Amino acid sequence: MRLYAATIFTGAFLLFLVQPLIGKYILPWFGGSPGVWTTCLLFFQALLLGGYAYAHFTSTRLTPRAQAGVHLVLLGVALLWLPIIPDAAWVPTDGAEPTKRILLLLTATLGLPYLLLSATGPLLQRWFHLAHPEQSPYRLYALSNLGSLLALLGYPFLIEPISSRPMQAWGWSIGLALFVVLCGACAWQVRREAATPTPTSTPDKDGAEQAPTWANRLLWTTLPAIASVLLVAMTNKICIDVAVIPFLWVVPLALYLLSFILCFDHPRWYARGVFSALLVVGASLCVYLFGAGSTAPLPLQLGGYTATLFVACMVCHGELHRLRPAPRHLTGFYLHLSIGGALGGLFVAVGAPALFDDYLELPLGLWLLAYLLAVLCLLQRSRRIANGAAIGVLMTLVLIPAWLATSEEEGWSAWASAYGSALIDFYAANWTWVLLVVAALVYAYVIRRRAGAADWRPALALPPLLLAGVLGITLFIQAREGRENLIEASRNFYGTLKVRAYGEPGSVSRHYLLAHGVTTHGLQMLHPTYTTWPTTYYGSGSGIGLAIDHTEPTTGGRHLGLVGLGVGTLAAYGMPGDKLRIYEINPEVLRLARSRFAYLAQTPADVSIVMGDARLSMEQELKGHAPQEFDVLALDAFSSDAIPVHLLTVEAFETYLRHLKPDGIIAVHISNRYLDLRPVVEALAHHFGLHLATISENPAEEDWWLYRTTWILLSRAQERLAIPAIQEAADEPSDATAELVLWTDDHASLLRVLR
Repeated sequence: MRLYAATIFTGAFLLFLVQPLIGKYILPWFGGSPGVWTTCLLFFQALLLGGYAYAHFTSTRLTPRAQAGVHLVLLGVALLWLPIIPDAAWVPTDGAEPTKRILLLLTATLGLPYLLLSATGPLLQRWFHLAHPEQSPYRLYALSNLGSLLALLGYPFLIEPISSRPMQAWGWSIGLALFVVLCGACAWQVRREAATPTPTSTPDKDGAEQAPTWANRLLWTTLPAIASVLLVAMTNKICIDVAVIPFLWVVPLALYLLSFILCFDHPRWYARGVFSALLVVGASLCVYLFGAGSTAPLPLQLGGYTATLFVACMVCHGELHRLRPAPRHLTGFYLHLSIGGALGGLFVAVGAPALFDDYLELPLGLWLLAYLLAVLCLLQRSRRIANGAAIGVLMTLVLIPAWLATSEEEGWSAWASAYGSALIDFYAANWTWVLLVVAALVYAYVIRRRAGAADWRPALALPPLLLAGVLGITLFIQAREGRENLIEASRNFYGTLKVRAYGEPGSVSRHYLLAHGVTTHGLQMLHPTYTTWPTTYYGSGSGIGLAIDHTEPTTGGRHLGLVGLGVGTLAAYGMPGDKLRIYEINPEVLRLARSRFAYLAQTPADVSIVMGDARLSMEQELKGHAPQEFDVLALDAFSSDAIPVHLLTVEAFETYLRHLKPDGIIAVHISNRYLDLRPVVEALAHHFGLHLATISENPAEEDWWLYRTTWILLSRAQERLAIPAIQEAADEPSDATAELVLWTDDHASLLRVLR
């Protein structure tokens, strides 16, 4: 058994170690968008399905000896893929939709090795069962997921901090060669033992011998599909609200795997009643977080979403384990499981963007799980699910108002008063949840009246049924309210964009606002008198406003560069003779900036727009062409919650400085809810010997069209930042002992800059 265990563990470790590794390689090539990881997950789940299908069909169509021979040959061919370093030829050169390119890149780079690693779990469990029919193979599945979990946790905390990407890729390649040796030994052992007769049927504790029913097969697919939807959608949500880095990919995936480990290790880890109750609480918390948006504290968002994901996965995988078949149906079971996972990933990566113009897959996944829980309660006549749902509703009655009860006063009485107000306000605003409370109380009364009764009544399923109904109604209401004042919405690989109208029509305050997720990307007044005003983060008193206004025109005008178009607000600073070069990766941003906003059309400057990732575009411009010679280069890609980390690395700044005039200014917009980017930019200034000035603008309340914002201006020429207007607006310099955080393409620690 040790050989099989070592091989399965090694294969699973390599299988999940390569995911953040390859993601880190290609993330900068495609703009640092959350869609990169979503597409990667789709590829991994599709190849997992391919590996499970390979294991199933070779197990059912070939003799063990022939199967082992085929596998040995394919393992040898897989070594031709090494090392797994993506070819630079895959770097995109235009702004085309990148999903297809990412999938082809991953296939060319990982292809067969990943497919064979994916097949390891079911294939070797099948071989183990053939050699040891008296032992259960399902605990090897828990061991497989343990190897995957250790790889995911080891990458951000051990491997990434101490090694470069090429070192990681070569180390993984060496690990694959070791795996091939181990797997080859297992295949050789199977070939030798193939002549030994094995029982055709071995009923044991892992499942009945009869063939699985169609209902079971449907649940084998549906449960992992919902878990997959929640995994990818929750990861998307976290990346959108913080940043797109491997660490934030790892946490949800690690919890997903942990649920597999616990559920398939032993039935004691999954208590139906407990996790049914926790699922109600988690779903309720998510409903609150959806409504609160960016106003909810970051720890509550990360903790709430990840905890709910873990509970949901425990429910899905716990029920899946209860439905496991006898070992002779093992490969078919895993095949259905992988089909469900692939369908869930396909829905989030491809289906949801085509069907929805907003991120609705996460609430939809929660609702589907609540509905499926109610179905399981009815089909399996489960009092534990019903009891858990009722208890969860009563727990929610206490906890949700407690989350909302905030008071600056100290003492129990102040908190109790705030709690009472929050209780009334919450249930007045969310009347549908009152139905759940009533249902839970009615259920408790029925149970008390019929205590000890062994018979099942469909009425006992009232709490989970009402939970599914109320959750669906509440999420529908939230989605409808989210479309208030909406002029236009669109969604593509790079996220969701919404144009909203505010102010009374015809009034001086009437304006359009563009938002990416919950982050404003600019607004423009509609009144003819004010359409040319720079707004939001770009007022005349902001760092970028001062930098542009105090750049003297030279022969041929000023040359301004901008990373991140938004609505084109900086075009308001353009004067006749100026050249404004804008780098934008999202074609939908450009379309909306031209169709719904007028900054680009009104500016007298000569505007050129380069589609594609800004850093890659600038690097391409340096190949055989003269640098742009920017007077001012504004980096405005970091006010969104999901920041493109690759634009703030040493390697990125080397490119920017080559495009900058000797006395030019780089203006970095570092306003961000959750990340303090000042130590990163100051470290870059120190590394390159640049002078800097940090300018924070806090506009008066009546200037509602201007936002509180922070820009850092950097220049090789000290005199450019010594202008009185800039010095008067500048913040106090950082303390000499302040920590500096230098990011490179190989090392970028988000943990050190969390607020």
